[in-house]
Amino acid sequence: MSDMQFGPSKALTFGIELELQILNRRDCDLTRGANDLLRVIERGKSKSDIKPEITESMIEVATGIHERYADALEELRAIRDTVVTAADRLNLLIAGGGAHPFQHWHERKIFDTPRFKQISALYGYLAKQFTIFGQHVHIGCADGDSAMYLLHALGRYVPHFIALAASSPYQQGVDTAYDSSRLNSVSAFPLSGRAPIVDRWAGFVTFFDKVRDVKVVESMKDFYWDIRPKPEYGTIEVRVFDTPLTVEKAAALAAYVQALARRLLIERPIVVDDDLYLTYSYNRFQACRFGMDGLIIDAATREHVTIHQDIVATCEKLAVDAQELQSSAALDQVALWARERLNDARWMREQYAQTESLADLMWKQSQYFRTGA
Repeated sequence: MSDMQFGPSKALTFGIELELQILNRRDCDLTRGANDLLRVIERGKSKSDIKPEITESMIEVATGIHERYADALEELRAIRDTVVTAADRLNLLIAGGGAHPFQHWHERKIFDTPRFKQISALYGYLAKQFTIFGQHVHIGCADGDSAMYLLHALGRYVPHFIALAASSPYQQGVDTAYDSSRLNSVSAFPLSGRAPIVDRWAGFVTFFDKVRDVKVVESMKDFYWDIRPKPEYGTIEVRVFDTPLTVEKAAALAAYVQALARRLLIERPIVVDDDLYLTYSYNRFQACRFGMDGLIIDAATREHVTIHQDIVATCEKLAVDAQELQSSAALDQVALWARERLNDARWMREQYAQTESLADLMWKQSQYFRTGA
């Protein structure tokens, strides 16, 4: 067995990563602006963590480590302002959203780093089709065993995360009929889906050693799972969120994951076994396809409930956790979105219906990202 250590971090701390779209102002299509944008940001001596992503039409921004929702929100707003200001200098626009609604994937250019070139060589056209945009939330775990438990226990709530953040209803110029079409692109990768059913860190290391020994993977980065451990950070990483249209929503969603993590680690209510994943793929599909109106089938109780009802009920159960974590305002917002069955996909469809122009929609998305209102 290898000596892959899980680097412990303070439990329930969190960090947020967002992949953002770079648009031209002419027709709001994606444009190859990452190099210039990163150069301007670097010249401005920004201390924010802003870096390239797989194609030159996107960047990734990341917060530091936080304990409180308000602090994460403050940092995300500062990062947003830095990126938008730099984009203005280059006559570019920045937008959230899980997929650009009319870009052509074959026009994308792979960003010139060894890893991105390697991914392109291995996966062919899928690498350019990976010009999709997600939010990742890292949750700190005190040890590897806690991390593996939390990874699997949070799987029960993956439909919540998908439905709340869904913001990719359009691709290749058409309405896909999905609230989150982005995850269909992720699913094309052979190492996507869910982690294996292992609830102890030692067991996970054994699994990892086996797949590395047969040359399937080289590192944890090669797994595109919905939730994966990040031992070097001492976290688990939730990866199913579309990038929301605002940083305000991104911060609230991260606070929701943090509150859920607190409750799950205190109560340990979920048994990690094969039955946990009986309905996982179906529930995930329901969330992608129907958003808030999708169904969750509870594998343990056999109950069917709509996702929006399940989110509201969950927020009520998490009231004490939110209070302890000083994130009650965020949880109230999540509950409101669920009660009203509001997500960004619905907003996007409503905006598109006004002018029936996807370019106009992207202009509005860029303005929404800029102001949060």
